[in-house]
Amino acid sequence: MIKYNHLITLSAAVWIFSLPVTVKAQEPLLYTDTLAPLDTMLFMDNFTSEDEVELRTGENLDSLLNLWYVNQALETAVDDYDSEADTLMPDFPDSVYLRRLSEIPTVVDLTYNRLVKNYINVYTRKRREQVRIMLGLSDYYFPIFEEIFDIYGIPYELKYLSVIESALNPRAVSRASAVGTWQFMYSTGRHYGLTINSLVDERRDPVASTHAAARFLVDLYRIYNDWTLALAAYNCGPGNVNKAIRRSGGKRSFWEIYYYLPRETRGYVPAFIAATYAMNYYGEHLITKAPLQLPMHTDTIMVHEPLHLKQVSGVLGIPIAELRDLNPQYRQDIVPGTPDRGYAVKIPIEQSAAFIDLQDSIFAFQDSLYFDQGKLVATPQHYTASYQVDMPADKYDKLIYTVRSGDNVGFIADWYDVRTSDLRYWNNISRNIIRSGQKLVIYKPKGQSARYRELDNMSFSEKQQFAGREIASASTTASQAQAIPQGSAAGGSREYITYTVRQGDTLWEISRKYPGTTETEIARLNNITNASNIKPGQVIRIKPKG
Repeated sequence: MIKYNHLITLSAAVWIFSLPVTVKAQEPLLYTDTLAPLDTMLFMDNFTSEDEVELRTGENLDSLLNLWYVNQALETAVDDYDSEADTLMPDFPDSVYLRRLSEIPTVVDLTYNRLVKNYINVYTRKRREQVRIMLGLSDYYFPIFEEIFDIYGIPYELKYLSVIESALNPRAVSRASAVGTWQFMYSTGRHYGLTINSLVDERRDPVASTHAAARFLVDLYRIYNDWTLALAAYNCGPGNVNKAIRRSGGKRSFWEIYYYLPRETRGYVPAFIAATYAMNYYGEHLITKAPLQLPMHTDTIMVHEPLHLKQVSGVLGIPIAELRDLNPQYRQDIVPGTPDRGYAVKIPIEQSAAFIDLQDSIFAFQDSLYFDQGKLVATPQHYTASYQVDMPADKYDKLIYTVRSGDNVGFIADWYDVRTSDLRYWNNISRNIIRSGQKLVIYKPKGQSARYRELDNMSFSEKQQFAGREIASASTTASQAQAIPQGSAAGGSREYITYTVRQGDTLWEISRKYPGTTETEIARLNNITNASNIKPGQVIRIKPKG
């Protein structure tokens, strides 16, 4: 019996657009002293301040660290990274940005102004490391997007829309519950033919969702005959764009209807222009691509009967985390293939021959564990979403805290005098799992937040002193470190559960094997300062026995 068909997908970048470009400086928004009311409105806009731009953009950029293949390559990426470049960041006059944007082959209007420059500064100055990761990911994703856009006749440069939508993270989830690389809401995804159910969410499938995004963009362009308005409508819907056009007296330029658009959409096109600039001129800003070990060539297997990704992992030896990141559309690791409908499973191309040779073993491997007489046995999986709760702005002040190595939920809640349950609720934290670099929101009643605003800039000892906690002396810490050597099975009179690190393991995945412990606790217990530096064969302590 034939259980699959397979198609080989090879990534290849193709550029075809070399049409003349219209690039102009939008003077009313660029250092114009004669238009004070406009400058005042811009200052009040959420997207004018670089810090606020960074905050809004940073959520998707930080979520990249959840990807398995990013974690796998971080050590190599850091070793390859020239940290001195951060102190040598160049600054260019506006004329240079104008010239560079004009030289990008595009049919989309790339206007340059102060808003665009603020976004450029976020990508090229404040979020350099995340941009490096996106550049590494782009070698995998952009050829897929370009090939699909070519089918629909869409300008290739619209691939940069995925940068501001999801930071190339197929598991990205917005506060409004938009999902995937192209951030589809449920109803829009279903309208454009994406399968969304308890087992499959094709909004996370880079191929299927890109086809849907291409059809959506084509429909929007037919309405406006203008790509910048189509981009705005992609963000806020054609209804809001039509309303802005009517309120502006019938004007049909993004910049002419700017103040009539929803606030978030006002920053959408400037962010797209800045992302387009950053992805083309990163070298001029001394940014290099992170050397991510992505499977550039994959084999797509069409499965026509139920299959669990752990069956593939168990037989072929592919890390389950890698399979999940190659196939993010399967919410429970289950591929619900049937004789009438096949579902695609991507594997590294070097494993395709082994899959063909071992297909019977793969489908039979522990099948009674994953499937009960043809019924799917779904094992709940949890992937941290980027969703955060918004509290009423008239009653609460919103503070932002950036998680550092060694932090945990209990410490942070103690420092800010909030309940751990509230902190978890505000930030959608499951099982107290947080990661270094993650931005957490903390709410304090109006008028009570001033004394907490500097916590994000304090050292660990300063934060402990702020909370009135005792701090161990250096000598005590040193003696404790000697009494409990890293990797030992016991420290003092206490015995610990130990675990031997395997190829592909991360601290986050190891913590999930042992309920009641967290990634941060394991790192602290083993004096691990860089979670990406754990090695196969290393013995680590998990938690005390008993």
